[in-house]
Formats: sequence, structure tokens, C-alpha cells
Amino acid sequence: MKNISRIVFFVVVAIIVGGVAFLATWDIPSHLNIKEEVLPDDRFPR
Repeated sequence: MKNISRIVFFVVVAIIVGGVAFLATWDIPSHLNIKEEVLPDDRFPR
């Protein structure tokens, strides 16, 4: 039983380390749609 729990522990640690490495090296694409909107001054309180 001790051997099985040790294997499960190392598998969980390997999954966590792999997930962190994947997120650290993942090249997430940025949004290409740039939207600019001019807001009138009337919308902001003085």
C-alpha cells in the first residue's frame, strides 16, 4: 500500500509540474481586433 501511494503522489506531482511548464511556455495569441471608440465628455461627471 505504501508503494501505491508513493506512485500516486509522483504521478500527481508530475501532472502539476507538466501543467505549470505547459502554461509557462504556451504562446497565447493576442486579440487582433482593435476597437477604438471616442467617448463624449458628457458621459463623465465633473
